[in-house]
Amino acid sequence: MAAKKKMAKKAAVKHPAGKSKIKLKHAPSKSKKAAVKTFPKKKKKKLAKKATIKQFKPKSVKAPTEKITKQKKQIVNKVIAPSAEFALPVKRTRKSSKKALLTLPPPPIIEVSNLPKTKVKTLLISQPKPVDTDKNPYFDMARKHNLSLNFRQFIKVEGLTSQDFRAQRIDILEHGAVILTSKLSVDHYFKMCNEMRVTVPEGMKYFCINEQTAYYLQKYIQYRKRKIFFGQGTMLDLVDVIRKNKDEKFLLPVSDVHKEQIVEFLDELKLNYTKGIFYKTVSADLSDMKSLSEFDILVFFTPAGIKSLKANFPNFKQGATRIAAFGHTAAQMVKEMGYRLDIFAPNPKNPSMSGALDAYIKEANKR
Repeated sequence: MAAKKKMAKKAAVKHPAGKSKIKLKHAPSKSKKAAVKTFPKKKKKKLAKKATIKQFKPKSVKAPTEKITKQKKQIVNKVIAPSAEFALPVKRTRKSSKKALLTLPPPPIIEVSNLPKTKVKTLLISQPKPVDTDKNPYFDMARKHNLSLNFRQFIKVEGLTSQDFRAQRIDILEHGAVILTSKLSVDHYFKMCNEMRVTVPEGMKYFCINEQTAYYLQKYIQYRKRKIFFGQGTMLDLVDVIRKNKDEKFLLPVSDVHKEQIVEFLDELKLNYTKGIFYKTVSADLSDMKSLSEFDILVFFTPAGIKSLKANFPNFKQGATRIAAFGHTAAQMVKEMGYRLDIFAPNPKNPSMSGALDAYIKEANKR
C-alpha cells in the first residue's frame, strides 16, 4: 500500500494540478482515437491518387503512340516527296549493285539526197548470189515489183601469211579469251593457228557477237565442251559477261578495215586486250563488166565495196544511177569518194537494206 501511495504522489508531481488519476488512465485512449481519426483521411488520399491514375493512365499511354504514328506518317510523306534531307538516309543501295552504264559515242548523222525518184527496173547487189533463193528477201522484192536482180561481189577477203602475222609480234597462247565478230574472223583465227602450228587449249573462252557466229565454231571445235558466250548482234550485249571475265587477256581478230567502235568499246571497259589483223579486204577483179549505166540502183554493204567501185570504174559518172549503202561507215565512204547517197539503211522505218529498198521502189514506181 505504501508503494502505491508513492507512485500516486510521483504521478501527481509530473502532471499539472487539477487532473485526477482517472483522467490519466484514459489519456492513452485519446491518442488511439486520434490515430483512428487520422487513418481514414490518409486512406482517402491514397484512394484518390489511385483513382486519378486509373482515369489518366490510358490517356497518357495513347497520346504518345498517336504522336509517334503521326510523326512516322509525316516522315514517310517527306521521303516520298523529292527532298534530299529525308531521301538520303532512308534509301540506301549497295555500291556493287550500281554498275557504270557503258555508252558509246553516237553515230554520225547521214544525209540522203533529194533527187527525184524515177522508176526502178534493175538492181546490182554487191554480194555473192545466195544459194537459197526462195527464202531470200531480195528475190521476194523482185517478184513483187517485177525487177531484174544481179549479184556481183566487189571485194574479196584474203588471209594474212604467217610471216606477215609474225611481224605484229602477237602470241596467240598468251590470251585466254577471243572476241569473234563474224564468221570470217572465226575462219581466219583457226587458219592462222593451224599455219603457226598452235594448238588452241580447251580452256579458251569465246565471246561471239551473235548466235550464228557462236554455232559456226562447231566447224573447228566441240561446241558442248567449250566456254562460249554470244550476244544478240551488238557488243553491248556482252558487257556483263565480259566484266565477269575482266581478268582474262582478250584477243580481237579483225580485218585491216574494221569498225573502230569495237575498239572504243573495249577501251571503255578498260580490258587487257590485243587487236590483231588476221585477214585483209581487197578489191575484186571486175574487168569483165564494161559499164554500170545499165543498173538503176547499186547496193553496197562495206566501205571496201565503195573503194572497189572507184578502183574498177575510175571514170564512172553517177548521173541518174542511185547508190544505196548499209551502215554509217559505208555511207560516209560514198561521200568521201565523191558519189551521191540516195538510200540509207538502217533507218528508223527500215532496219534492213531489203526493207529500205522496198520502200524506195514502191514510191518510185508509182510515178
